[in-house]
Amino acid sequence: MSEGIALDPLPRDELLAEELRIARLREALPQIRAVLSGERNVISLQATLACLLWETLPWCNWVGFYRRVDETTLKVGPYHGTMGCLTISLDRGVCGAAARTKSVQLVPDVHAFEGHIACDDRSRSELVIPVFDADGYVRAVLDLDSPIPNAFCEEESRILDGLLRETFTERDELRW
Repeated sequence: MSEGIALDPLPRDELLAEELRIARLREALPQIRAVLSGERNVISLQATLACLLWETLPWCNWVGFYRRVDETTLKVGPYHGTMGCLTISLDRGVCGAAARTKSVQLVPDVHAFEGHIACDDRSRSELVIPVFDADGYVRAVLDLDSPIPNAFCEEESRILDGLLRETFTERDELRW
């Protein structure tokens, strides 16, 4: 499947109702799994997943990965959207918090998150999910930003966390 996701096209930066967002994400999942099936290179998986989620979630202005390069630092990885921060310390921002605490960060209003890093001033809400390897080590985070407040919900975070675990954690043969 080289042509991307087969979903109804939507305008970028327009938020669907929560139940429609979840339905759209669920509709995309089998297609995403089919594309990622068999791939073992982490960069290829991250680049392709960022692309497919960008197409699936058009209310995002940034979809991508920050890769952990040492015990204290994330570096920008494959992404779609506006310019991302090149380096994020684990003690700063939503991405740093997700990597440091090993937990999903669902932030309805980034301005209310102490220490938020404004890589793109348009971003108003954020969902960041840690990416674990088979040994439970945080290797990266998936970062979703939206210019719309409260653009993400708990169910979307659960679905995406499950997809990341299938793609990265449950495969011990990946080349990190």
